[in-house]
Amino acid sequence: MRSLNKVMLIGNLGNDPEIRHTPGGAAVATFRMATTWTFTDQGGNRQERTEWHRIVAWRKLAEICQQYLRKGRQVYIEGRLQTREWEDKQSGQRRWTTEVVAEEMIMLGGRGEGGQREEARVPAYAEERASGSTGSRGADEADGGYTPDSSLDPVGEDEDLPF
Repeated sequence: MRSLNKVMLIGNLGNDPEIRHTPGGAAVATFRMATTWTFTDQGGNRQERTEWHRIVAWRKLAEICQQYLRKGRQVYIEGRLQTREWEDKQSGQRRWTTEVVAEEMIMLGGRGEGGQREEARVPAYAEERASGSTGSRGADEADGGYTPDSSLDPVGEDEDLPF
């Protein structure tokens, strides 16, 4: 039986993306993203809760995020959850973090030059899918060796949707 690990978020960046490179040369961008949940409490008062997410983008998507995204920008991120574990060098304690590994990014809500609405859809693995290869991934990249399953690609054309 298959399982599902899919995350879809729309929110605002909490900081500009920070980019690093692995020893193998792969670009890795990280940034925080806030999503807000609005609800009505038992007293009938409207409440808001903000959740902060750590986002990690790899390769070309990392470079695009670093180039175009800025703090406060509204963005759609689609990806998967990943939990990493490491040992804190100072305390010797084991630590964990859960983050969203971005596979697709769409810039929302901004205005480009000339007042035009700016929206861009950027799949993380577009080049790999087009060439049919999964590229080389080193163990140092900590991306779990993820290879997208092309059979799970969403429907490509709106006209194909039954509603």
